[in-house]
Amino acid sequence: MRKVETVLIANRGEIALRVVRACRELGLRTVGIYSEVDASLRHLSLCDRTICIGPASAAQSYLDRDLVLRAARLTQADAIHPGYGFLSENPAFAHAVEQAGLVLIGPSATIMQRMGDKIEAKRTMIATGMPCLPGSDGPLSDDMEQTRALCARIGYPLIVKAAGGGGGRGMRIVQEPGTLEQAVQTAREEAIRAFGNGALYAERFLTHPRHVEIQVMADRHGHAVWLGDRDCSVQRRHQKVIEEAPAHGIARDEITRLGALCAATCPQIGYVGAGTFEFLYEDGAFYFIEMNTRIQVEHPVTEMVTGIDIVREQIRVAMGEPLSFTQSDVRCGGHAIECRINAENPDTFMPGPGKVTHWLPPGGEGVRIDTHLYDGYVVPSSYDSLIAKLIVRGRSRQEAISKMHAALGETEIEGIPTTIPLHLRLMEDERFRAGDISVHYLEECDHTRKKDGSHDAK
Repeated sequence: MRKVETVLIANRGEIALRVVRACRELGLRTVGIYSEVDASLRHLSLCDRTICIGPASAAQSYLDRDLVLRAARLTQADAIHPGYGFLSENPAFAHAVEQAGLVLIGPSATIMQRMGDKIEAKRTMIATGMPCLPGSDGPLSDDMEQTRALCARIGYPLIVKAAGGGGGRGMRIVQEPGTLEQAVQTAREEAIRAFGNGALYAERFLTHPRHVEIQVMADRHGHAVWLGDRDCSVQRRHQKVIEEAPAHGIARDEITRLGALCAATCPQIGYVGAGTFEFLYEDGAFYFIEMNTRIQVEHPVTEMVTGIDIVREQIRVAMGEPLSFTQSDVRCGGHAIECRINAENPDTFMPGPGKVTHWLPPGGEGVRIDTHLYDGYVVPSSYDSLIAKLIVRGRSRQEAISKMHAALGETEIEGIPTTIPLHLRLMEDERFRAGDISVHYLEECDHTRKKDGSHDAK
């Protein structure tokens, strides 16, 4: 067991506040880092120590691993929690933390490196028996004739993806052979710009898949469990907008088999901490796409249906403690929905930074809101526009939808634009309410609104 007394939180916003609260419950001291524009963040007032590490630019503050490690040394922190985003899946940072003799609240640099490379991750999963999409078993060749032959064997439509990235960058759908060369060239150039890695791979493209996740937790003693499943199919440009737990309309025995496989995989690959296996689901079949080696934005929906504090458990296992529960202790009940509320125009999705002149959160049984907002807070333009996560739990999916609609209507945020109107439309949409969704659902809704000029998501 590693001796940890002080945790440095290498993040900002709602996830930093979430980590502070978990640390306080565990009796741990906390250090909050911040950029010059973030001095008024809410979680800083709860930290035992705070330290400014640079200007507003993320590259000169939150993304500078040397500055983060220097802050840890100056404040005598024993561990670092990276949250999500920023340095949370950066193997070089993980390695530097390990070399400095500190505890990283997350998996090892080796695991992070393996799972961060989509080609290597797929190879690893195939070896464990995980279902994967038909595709290339290595990076695409620079020789287009070889690439054309390979893609012909995979079959069209297919998708070309960056091996070292995500979020839709370095990704192109190829409907037929004539557009392959241009797609490969464009994806490679984009991957190099975004990730410094031009390696690509190709796999079969599914036309109407759902995005289903399995949440896992594993300790250093060979124990691993899965904490249920989530549906994250409501996306815009590969960014999740709404998440649910569990994934509706999928037989529970299918999910149970998949979850057990994910949990069994963790000790095989040496995984420790909180993690998420992500899959596409179509026509009754699951296909592994990636593993996220960090806490997920959408973890609260799993917490709502299981009653398990994932962040608290993540910190405990990083310190070397065994999981505080077994698989038989995990009981999922009800249905939870999370809406990501962003400071954006709900129709154009243009960011809308500015001062929050009025903030009144919703309440009631089964309603939770994770946010760093307060009256007078100024949303900066330097970072992601996520300002709150509204989560509800009902006895059924329909009850959760009704509860979410009521909670959204009760939420008051003034001074900046938010995506609350979009979420309200989606809660009223007949397709969403019926569960008739895929990863293309929201784009289809956008197309409908543009075509008929309405703001109705139906």
